[in-house]
Amino acid sequence: MDLEKIFHLKENKTDVKTEVIAGITTFMTMAYILAVNPSVLSACGMDSGAVFTATALAALIATLLMAAFSNYPFVLAPGMGLNAYFSYTVVLQMGYSWQTALAAVFIEGIVFILLSLTNVREAIFNAIPMNLKHAVSVGIGLFIAFIGLQNAHIVVDSATLVGVYSFKSSVENGLFNSEGITVVLALVGILVTGILVVKGVKGNILWGILITWGLGILCQFLGIYQVNPEIGMYSLLPDFSNGISVPSLAPTLMQMDFSGILSLDFFVVMFAFLFVDLFDTLGTLIGVASKADMLDKDGKLPRIRGALLSDAIGTSVGAMLGTSTTTTFVESASGVAEGGRTGLTAVVAAILFGLSLFLSPIFLAIPSFATAPALVVVGFLMLISITKINFDDFTEAIPAYVAIIAMPFMYSISEGIAMGVISYVVINVVTGKMKEKKISPLMYVLAVLFIGKYIML
Repeated sequence: MDLEKIFHLKENKTDVKTEVIAGITTFMTMAYILAVNPSVLSACGMDSGAVFTATALAALIATLLMAAFSNYPFVLAPGMGLNAYFSYTVVLQMGYSWQTALAAVFIEGIVFILLSLTNVREAIFNAIPMNLKHAVSVGIGLFIAFIGLQNAHIVVDSATLVGVYSFKSSVENGLFNSEGITVVLALVGILVTGILVVKGVKGNILWGILITWGLGILCQFLGIYQVNPEIGMYSLLPDFSNGISVPSLAPTLMQMDFSGILSLDFFVVMFAFLFVDLFDTLGTLIGVASKADMLDKDGKLPRIRGALLSDAIGTSVGAMLGTSTTTTFVESASGVAEGGRTGLTAVVAAILFGLSLFLSPIFLAIPSFATAPALVVVGFLMLISITKINFDDFTEAIPAYVAIIAMPFMYSISEGIAMGVISYVVINVVTGKMKEKKISPLMYVLAVLFIGKYIML
């Protein structure tokens, strides 16, 4: 197989080794979804084993579609946030069955496919000003760094909403040998990964994950890290005691219930899935593509239709398999940071999702404190895009700033885009700069829709 001809590696200034490392890195930073998604969706009554299988298969199929349709290094899987909305809001709070919620996701995917084929999503991408696109990249960087700090328990809940982990209290409560040591390991992992980046070591982010995990295993052997499943501290060693088996997909496969699709509440649920998925995906594509210098001189992403279409099809296929909305993962930035530039990165990650069905003990043993440093360092690498924002023009800089701070503080990529678009349009209209800026008519439409969303939802 001639990988050069298929993926145009030289044209994209990359090679097979770089793409393979990038694919492994992206997968490693995303592997947590294989453990988290079944946990979140089982809370609303779904079979966790079936959800695990559905998660891996949805990621495999959607990511291969991304490689085939666009030749981009973006990796897809059932999205965080969207799965929580599915389980805790739609099912447990609003009272829908999970079968009906799956139907809403399926229909949202169909609507997405139609929007992708009719250029609506592409037009939205192209309508967003370049400074705002750079801001989205920066905002995503801060957002995923914040996620990394939370996953490592470096940042925890407190009276001030968030605070730093207290080592003193962990010692007093006897938690240092489990929870406390993982925070130390994560902090060490951030420094190790940072040093590897400075040294220019190939595969630095992947090595950072493996070294941090390896240090954790060493601490477990030495008794410094003590296994305590009751507080969520599991063995760091892969557990093959149950052998190799793939959980059955039967409990969730094609279990969608379309009986309530004509109700207003169902439409609101479907629209909510649609809105978050649309702008999370656009935000991720804008941010990661901007960081990888994939945007052309007009700020457009070539072959974006294929990228959006793979996301849309992945969502509907995922619903048929039995999982919540499948979307492009912001963790794709970790592979891009390693030099991934083509669909080969995506194919490698997709293959690993396929293998995870048979080797789940290995992938599920990678602890969050080992992948957290990767997210923090990738956050820094995305933050660098802030130097491309025009801070001399406040009508550009202030909306960019609003978009940047909204993402981590509101814990949502889509909210960051919404706030950025609204502030950009309002500031430029009120200050009389709209003609000079030649703002796209679609930006006005988006601003009105976003404001309407906050009033209605």
